Amino acid sequence: MLAGCATRGADPGPAEPAPVATPCPKGTPDGARCLRGQDSAGAHVLLVVPAQWSGVLVVHAHGAPTLGEPRASRADEDIARWAITVKLGHAWAASVFRQGGVAVGSAAEDSERVRRIFVQHVAKPRRTLLHGQSWGAMVAARAAELYPRSWDGVLLTSGVLGGARSYDFRLDLRAVYQALCNNHPRPDAPAYPLWMGLPAESKLTRAELATRVDDCLGVRKRPEQRSPEQAARLKTIVDVIRIPEGSVLGHLNWATWHFQDIAQRRTGGGNPFDNQRVQYRGSSDDAALNALVPRYAADPAARARFAADTDPQGRIGVPVLTTHGIGDATAFVELKHSFRETMTSAGSGDRLVKTYVDSREHSYLGDATYPPLFEALLAWVNRGDKPTPAGIAQRCGELAARDGWSGGCRFVPGFEPPPLASRVPAR
Repeated sequence: MLAGCATRGADPGPAEPAPVATPCPKGTPDGARCLRGQDSAGAHVLLVVPAQWSGVLVVHAHGAPTLGEPRASRADEDIARWAITVKLGHAWAASVFRQGGVAVGSAAEDSERVRRIFVQHVAKPRRTLLHGQSWGAMVAARAAELYPRSWDGVLLTSGVLGGARSYDFRLDLRAVYQALCNNHPRPDAPAYPLWMGLPAESKLTRAELATRVDDCLGVRKRPEQRSPEQAARLKTIVDVIRIPEGSVLGHLNWATWHFQDIAQRRTGGGNPFDNQRVQYRGSSDDAALNALVPRYAADPAARARFAADTDPQGRIGVPVLTTHGIGDATAFVELKHSFRETMTSAGSGDRLVKTYVDSREHSYLGDATYPPLFEALLAWVNRGDKPTPAGIAQRCGELAARDGWSGGCRFVPGFEPPPLASRVPAR
């Protein structure tokens, strides 16, 4: 019966290696069976099938691109976080992307290969959904464009969906931080352009950077323990870059090691970022700040090369449902405005429904958030019932009361984000 209603048009594709049965990782719902393996390109994969399978396969594209050699255990962390998918009765399949680093296209290829492994060696699903979380939403959007016959619907959660523009504010952060603190790099160290993240030969560790940031901004101290100078510098960054205190160090990490990956491995050493004419505002003395900020002009070829891998095209032919925390400081909610424009320009705007949650969380929005999203996406796929944000909000309350999902229902049906340029100055 399941095979008779299987994902339309999808084919199993070239042969992929068979996974093997394995004990399920900690956090996997009881009764599920798990399989591990590597795909034909060497990416680690984990497949999880619930005891009572709905016939729906969810291919998960993970966020937070891992730098360095990918580890199979990365998938263990993901299934523990996304166990809600299996609790709903859906099979779950995930790739630990083979390249590591900020490589969207190859991660999309890996997502397609893990789907093939499931189809070839486990079962043919009734429906196949593609779920992208955070940076993985970029991956899922690309996979939906590259492999249009493989998916029935797409769910994007907390998505980094502005393409190359998603990274611009991190150059702003590096530049403003250096203007204020002048310790990344230190004055006595060899100079390098901040868009590079770090020179290839750098031995800087995250612990060392954290110490430098704390020395300048007092981010690891309670507010009353900071010096007046630390408090003033931290306030300037919070007000100008428009991120909360607690996310400054995390974004500086990404603007260091992810930028290093981008420069060394994605753009051939060219600069994809530009702040040459950006005017930074919100400090106690904007003129003085702007005079100190280091300036960089993007190399058009490097920007184009980075954008070619990173920018979504919006040509998605199946239903796309998104959700995002309104106060998300890791991936700004304004990125959803950018993605709506992209899909509309590509003629796919009618296949996009966006929802928003009253939350500052990024990685996981609570168990109650996801069941109505999966249910609504499947109803759209199966019956053509296009959902509304108000309907999803109402259904969330019903499902949470019936099934006891934790985390609360915090959908905000009337919310619409402003343009990305209202938060991050346009280049």
